[in-house]
Amino acid sequence: MNTDEKTTLICLPFAGAGTSFFNEWIELSDNITIEAIGLPGREKRFIEPVYTDVRLAAEGICRELLSNNDIDLDNPIVLFGHSLGAVLAFEVAQCLLKLNFPLMSLIVSGSPDPWTPRTQKATGLDDDAFIEKVFEFSEYKHEALENEMMRELIMPALRADVEMHESYIAEKNACIDVPIVVLRGDKDNLVSSEQVQNWRHATSQSIEYKEMNGAHMFFVDQAKELLSLIEQTTQSENLLEEGIF
Repeated sequence: MNTDEKTTLICLPFAGAGTSFFNEWIELSDNITIEAIGLPGREKRFIEPVYTDVRLAAEGICRELLSNNDIDLDNPIVLFGHSLGAVLAFEVAQCLLKLNFPLMSLIVSGSPDPWTPRTQKATGLDDDAFIEKVFEFSEYKHEALENEMMRELIMPALRADVEMHESYIAEKNACIDVPIVVLRGDKDNLVSSEQVQNWRHATSQSIEYKEMNGAHMFFVDQAKELLSLIEQTTQSENLLEEGIF
């Protein structure tokens, strides 16, 4: 294995998140390059129309990745997504692999398998009820949603993200030909350990299940630990590919 190469971790956003969430990750690992994907309707893309369909969002992301000259195709490339980001990453992976993009693996976090629909929903509720339901789902309160002015700015994108997540179900036989790593917080009350097991049907290759300490948004306060786990996983996959194990 070339010890100088760095894994490129392409990060798909969870509901309401922008690229800035991943800024602090950039300095946390010497062996991982962070490439954060921003969706329309937030931050630098605030004036662009939002997506309300996962597949349309994935198609748009694929186009952006294929034209992104900052991604070194000679280095290992991994997709990561949490919750909404997990199903976005699964759809993006399918799109990229059809176009022979050199994807090494998919890491999904805080999400049941792609065929299990969300049973509890926030779509259609008034603002206060919607926010409370999102808090209930995630067991996490972002301080921006406590500020009336910031809430007004964030709500359209957050509502769009929640809508596309709640309406998403993968195609019946959807499957990718790369390994999948499934992560979950061990105290996650939204996604059970049983629910993540069916990710095994989403790949024709190996699958690993790993738990970290915490609730649904466990990674918010454990970014360094998460990246360390991802680094260990990708290094192992590199060694397997090169026949060292």
